[in-house]
Amino acid sequence: MKLKIGYFADGPWAHEALKRLKDDRDMEVLFICVRYDKRDEVLVKYAQEYGIDLLMDPNINSEEFLKKLMEYKADLFVSMSFNQIFKERIIKMPPKGIINCHAGKLPFYRGRNVLNWVLINDEKEFGITVHYVDTGIDTGDILLQETYPITDEDNYGTLLERAYTGCADVLYRAIRMLIEGNGKVTPQDSIDKVGLYCGMRIEGDEMIDWSLSSREVFNFVRAICLPGPEARTFLKGKEMKINKVKMVEGARPYQCICGMVVGKTDRGFYVKTGDTMVEVTEYSYEGRVLIGSRLCQNGGAK
Repeated sequence: MKLKIGYFADGPWAHEALKRLKDDRDMEVLFICVRYDKRDEVLVKYAQEYGIDLLMDPNINSEEFLKKLMEYKADLFVSMSFNQIFKERIIKMPPKGIINCHAGKLPFYRGRNVLNWVLINDEKEFGITVHYVDTGIDTGDILLQETYPITDEDNYGTLLERAYTGCADVLYRAIRMLIEGNGKVTPQDSIDKVGLYCGMRIEGDEMIDWSLSSREVFNFVRAICLPGPEARTFLKGKEMKINKVKMVEGARPYQCICGMVVGKTDRGFYVKTGDTMVEVTEYSYEGRVLIGSRLCQNGGAK
């Protein structure tokens, strides 16, 4: 007997996972519910191509939408990058509950924008976790978790690509575990009773604080590089986008003005940080390198 699935989803991670689910003879995707505020056109196309019902609603917990969901008699709801909170009534609806795939090593890195935060925090690995949904935020029991190494060659783009395929793989394997009856769960508080929650990054969070150490600046820039918003600073009152910086091997700690351009290189320029300096190698600022001014967090050259 097939496992009947309701799929709440958005983004490339959801695209890859859907392909795996629809090709498994033991699974049947009854509907795809896309984000109401950002219709995923790829999922819309897949729904038409695969003959799967397409749903969307500004409030999935409304009485009207709950009645619609009950008609499907799904065994399991699956969430992949969906942006609405599942409340108690919808959580209790499917007999096998709701599982969510989260690109974080729970109980750490709950919340939002975790691939950015793991780089900012200089982590050496990131996780992908499939867990049951409860009334908390990313707090339900863990069904399956995998970890992936982070090196200094990694950035937001490389982690994102790994997470696209990793999420699809881990989610599919977790559902197979449920079908085969070997889904042993791990309560999150058995790993750590406190955990770690990350807030959503918003516009304005891209500004570089040059008083941070060189390592911290390096991590910050690579954490939000393309396809992210890119790190920002100001030079002579004009905004500069910085996509990549390098640590300077052998640079000595010294006191000087943080954010000052202190030298030119073949590929860019050096900027003084809180301890040493970094080399800016990828940036966008009027198509040229400027020397002898200070980069400022809040605008203007001093």
